[in-house]
Amino acid sequence: MLEINLTDTITITVDGHRAQVPKGVNVIEAMRAVGKEKAIPHYCYHPKLSVVGNCRMCLVEVGNPMRDRESGEPILDENGVPKIGWIPKPVIACSTQVTEGMHIRTDSPTVLECRNGVTEFLLINHPLDCPICDQAGECRLQEFSAEHGRGYSRFKEEKNVKPKRTRLGPRVTLDDERCILCSRCIRFSQEIVQDDVLGFVDRGTYSTLTCYPGKELSNNYSLNTVDICPVGALTSTDFRFKMRVWFLKRTRSICTESSVGANTEVWSREGKIYRITPRRNDAVNDTWMTDSGRSLFKAFESEDRRTAYAVDRVSKTLEDAIAATISLLEAGSVGIIGSAHSTVEEQFLLRQLVEKTEASFEMVQHQGTGDGLLLSEDRTPNLRGALITGLIDTLPQTKLENLRTKIEAGAIRTLLVFNEDLQDLSIDLDTIKHPIEVIYFGSVANSTSQRAKVIFPSLSVFEKSGTFINQNFRLQQFLQAIPAPLGLISDAAVLRQILLAMGEGEADEPFSIEAIWKSLSETIPSFKGIEWSSIPEEGIALEAGAFKDLPFVETENLKYKPRSVEAVAQT
Repeated sequence: MLEINLTDTITITVDGHRAQVPKGVNVIEAMRAVGKEKAIPHYCYHPKLSVVGNCRMCLVEVGNPMRDRESGEPILDENGVPKIGWIPKPVIACSTQVTEGMHIRTDSPTVLECRNGVTEFLLINHPLDCPICDQAGECRLQEFSAEHGRGYSRFKEEKNVKPKRTRLGPRVTLDDERCILCSRCIRFSQEIVQDDVLGFVDRGTYSTLTCYPGKELSNNYSLNTVDICPVGALTSTDFRFKMRVWFLKRTRSICTESSVGANTEVWSREGKIYRITPRRNDAVNDTWMTDSGRSLFKAFESEDRRTAYAVDRVSKTLEDAIAATISLLEAGSVGIIGSAHSTVEEQFLLRQLVEKTEASFEMVQHQGTGDGLLLSEDRTPNLRGALITGLIDTLPQTKLENLRTKIEAGAIRTLLVFNEDLQDLSIDLDTIKHPIEVIYFGSVANSTSQRAKVIFPSLSVFEKSGTFINQNFRLQQFLQAIPAPLGLISDAAVLRQILLAMGEGEADEPFSIEAIWKSLSETIPSFKGIEWSSIPEEGIALEAGAFKDLPFVETENLKYKPRSVEAVAQT
């Protein structure tokens, strides 16, 4: 796996132009650093995997200034320019490290001839089914064939036919005749997931990708092999033949499965999500994500999805629901159960509501088994956000014993619940002797929504914009991918309207996430100087030293080491 030091640079010359690049990188990464990654086509190389040099597509010419053997001084030509000693044969860029003064040719006649030859060999047995291939539109072989292919075939013999529609696992289907033997999937399984299940069998043109006997590609990261496959050999069984990628809109988002906060891209069309893929962020998830995180959007397509405001289980307008809520809150004796699934913006406004109503506040911690990679023990995306915004000052518990005691004692008569099910928290309101009313904020129906007097349907992470703070206290932004159900607004917008109705805030100021961030920047020290529009795609590492001694449940994973908050905040 490649590690790049961006602070130490050297000077190289690429196609006659001098450039500053990081020291210690290979030629492909050097081209990426100067914005010329496409100058060197490649298949088998991946920046997060070991280098094997299988495909030979990245051949370039390299040379270095010639020096006198005795004096060590550069040898100059008649014009006083250092002579370049070119290596007689092209070298593969993926395993060639750049050095000070190196000269590189990426488009010389020799290089182009090599690429054309490699492309021709790759296409000898490759099926000509681009119009029906699921990879069309994002296929490297298709792209490079257009640049380096002949446009016709000189191969007159019969093509070698390999298996099609082979089930490698529950989520991955293989069309082996398209495989170019780059071995990316094999290296990923061995090096990243440590699940050595894939390999090549047979030799030469008969080489075939397969699972080892008695095994299948079933780990929770199997779909990453589909992402990194440069051709249409490995396909997602779920997405296969569903939609052409050029029809889909890509929106950057954040995985909410755990506190890792893997960066993702949501692919949608006309309000429907078709797939979710990882987005590269070297500080968070490299270029990977879990399979289970890719299917989270399906929960919001179920029949249990709440899409209407309700009072006394009758559909009402937003204004009616807010009026009923205000009436209950102003009666006092309020309890609020917050959520670490809420965004930073929602938690900030919820804190204001807690202070305004003098409510008893609790939050639940959801835990699961971590995998040491990209699924942490904390199964919420924004617990750190609740700490930073001041909504909580200590880690929540998995059960709400204190709140349940207050409810049973009659100290709480109105209970606001955000994205939780009281039944799962061992709180049975039907056994409470005192009358209690419930106001429910949530996306899907559950036992709490059935018991609630007022219901505010929440938007999913795909239907709104906002921010989360991950396990390393990195502030990350996500954007709305699809329209919200007709008539619904975000929890943040609802909370602001409730606060305005209770006399908090400026009524003439329109609601916007930019306005919320103006308030966040002014009132929360960790957000000082941060604007919504200034949050970069890779996120912002926040100062989190005040929370370094809290016993977070996460154990070490890909980008997290327990009690290393100070080091993370300095990155």
